[in-house]
Amino acid sequence: MPSSRIALLQSSGRPGDAAKNLEIVAGAARDAAAGGAGLLVCPEMFLTGYAIGADVSRLAEPADGPAAEAVARIAGEHGIAVLYGYPERAGDGARLYNSARLIGPDGSPLANYRKTHLFGGYEQEWFTPGDTPVVQAELDGLRIGILICYDVEFPENVRAHALAGTDLLLVPTAQMHPFQFVAESVVPVRAFENQLYVAYVNRTGPEGEGPAAFEFVGLSCLAGPDGTTRARAGRGDELLFGDVDPELLRASRADNPYLRDRRPGLYGSLH
Repeated sequence: MPSSRIALLQSSGRPGDAAKNLEIVAGAARDAAAGGAGLLVCPEMFLTGYAIGADVSRLAEPADGPAAEAVARIAGEHGIAVLYGYPERAGDGARLYNSARLIGPDGSPLANYRKTHLFGGYEQEWFTPGDTPVVQAELDGLRIGILICYDVEFPENVRAHALAGTDLLLVPTAQMHPFQFVAESVVPVRAFENQLYVAYVNRTGPEGEGPAAFEFVGLSCLAGPDGTTRARAGRGDELLFGDVDPELLRASRADNPYLRDRRPGLYGSLH
């Protein structure tokens, strides 16, 4: 199989302005497709902003709501798959989830994931944790998995994806100061120890006020199964390109026996 090019949109967009953020997604999809990418990955909560307080409830939509329809049109127009983060309103509307939705290059919905591990008081105030640990889709011959930000910091989550056959793990994130070591060190290690690619896509700069004030550190990356960072962004807005090579994935899995050498019978106490 040939390599698959993906594009990582590192940006905070315009917090609180969903219409503007959809414009940014449209421009990024156009540029990503022109650069040969078949998949565009946007950050956590990109459609609305992350540190928006009570506006989370005002701007939340169902998974198949108007924003999803708009992204589907963008994906279909440019022939590129799009993963984006957004606040999801579910059921009777009382429950909100920090979610990520994957739309195919023809505009069809491929997957929807709800963040399972909520970070800090801000997220725990507004969101309900999801309860489905492994969500996957097939795209261009790759098995795609989805986690969100804090989720990837739990080794059990990424190992579950490895055991389920995920080839490329998409992680939209809102990684803030002083935790930049996660982007710099933890993510490449997760890719190596689980023998998969990880696309970690962050927000940038200051956002929010008071207890919900954050400084997002950028440093988005595509980490490979060999533990190397295949592409790395800086601290500002950037459309980053990287290639997912199925041959490198196959060879690395053959050479690194972590999954084959596991002894699950010894790990019962971890539950």
